[in-house]
Amino acid sequence: MSIILGIDPGSRKTGYGIIESVRGKPHYIASGCIRLTSETGLPARLTSLFTSLQTLIDDYHPADVAVEQVFVGKSASSALTLGHARGVALLVPSMAGLDVFEYAARSVKQAVAGTGAADKAQVQSMVVRLLKLNATPGEDAADALAVALCHMYSVKLSRLVQTTGETAS
Repeated sequence: MSIILGIDPGSRKTGYGIIESVRGKPHYIASGCIRLTSETGLPARLTSLFTSLQTLIDDYHPADVAVEQVFVGKSASSALTLGHARGVALLVPSMAGLDVFEYAARSVKQAVAGTGAADKAQVQSMVVRLLKLNATPGEDAADALAVALCHMYSVKLSRLVQTTGETAS
């Protein structure tokens, strides 16, 4: 059994998803969105993100943390601000002594929906299916759950390759 915390970082809201891998099958634990109020400046938002992620780690004790690599097609300023939030998302679990893994958005979509070009609705739908959820999580929470699922599948594939001695193709 292994608990995985998936993080979809953002400077205004950061999605999180927590799953447990039991005999290679995913089980939903929790998910949600850390909303960082826009009325405060960036340092206060980053502090809030820092303490929220610390609380999640303290409450759920994940074995691994998976963070989505961010693709930003907007302005350099937006990319820089998002990079600060992503830095916090990498720093907090690292400070807690956890292994942190990063996955490109395209790889996450491929792992969960079967295509790297999946849209948000497809990712949400597949997360609901794979985790047997009764309700559809919000986009940020679904993305974070997808990151956690991607990591679980990646570890599972890695173990399979090690066991069989075959190379992944």
